[in-house]
Amino acid sequence: MTKFLARLLIAASALIGATAHAADAAAPAASATELENKLYLDLPAGRVVIALRPDLAPKHVARIKELTRQGFYDGLKFHRVIDGFMAQTGDPTGTGAGGSGKNLPPEFSTEHHVRGVLSMARAQAVDSADSQFFIMFGPAPSLDGKYTIWGQVESGMEYVDAIKKGVAYDNGAVLGEPTKIVRMQVAADAEKKAADKKGK
Repeated sequence: MTKFLARLLIAASALIGATAHAADAAAPAASATELENKLYLDLPAGRVVIALRPDLAPKHVARIKELTRQGFYDGLKFHRVIDGFMAQTGDPTGTGAGGSGKNLPPEFSTEHHVRGVLSMARAQAVDSADSQFFIMFGPAPSLDGKYTIWGQVESGMEYVDAIKKGVAYDNGAVLGEPTKIVRMQVAADAEKKAADKKGK
């Protein structure tokens, strides 16, 4: 009986070890997929980690990643910032009238515009979204179902809160020198660069 229990314990231990090893082996692939669907938004105050939502807006996520990999957002201003509402960026002219030159079809969803949500700015036409987006400081139910939500701040919202605010009488226009994006990267690219650099 004692020998039987000993063999049973050895078998169980081996099974647990094999399961743990299999889980460890699968972890890198899952991590790579996760990193491909995150952005690192570096602001003067610190890094903001953004979880992308391809389940909600696959075309918008693909375009945001494409522009990010081109370095399109690096150095752009938060040209319209309304305290308690949202901070808007993504216009290379810094006026609110510019973009990348490629409009996107709407991908509206039932998700809500709450604190930390990233959504696409647009003109009156529903298919006029381009490169401009905004980050919510607080909830705005009036935007739900009318603007395409494509991401959510995972960490670093305090750095978003530190973005210079605009003036209420001019629809959030920022006077003087606005806060700029230092750099925006797809997390998978940033981590690969860091690993390559560490390996040298």
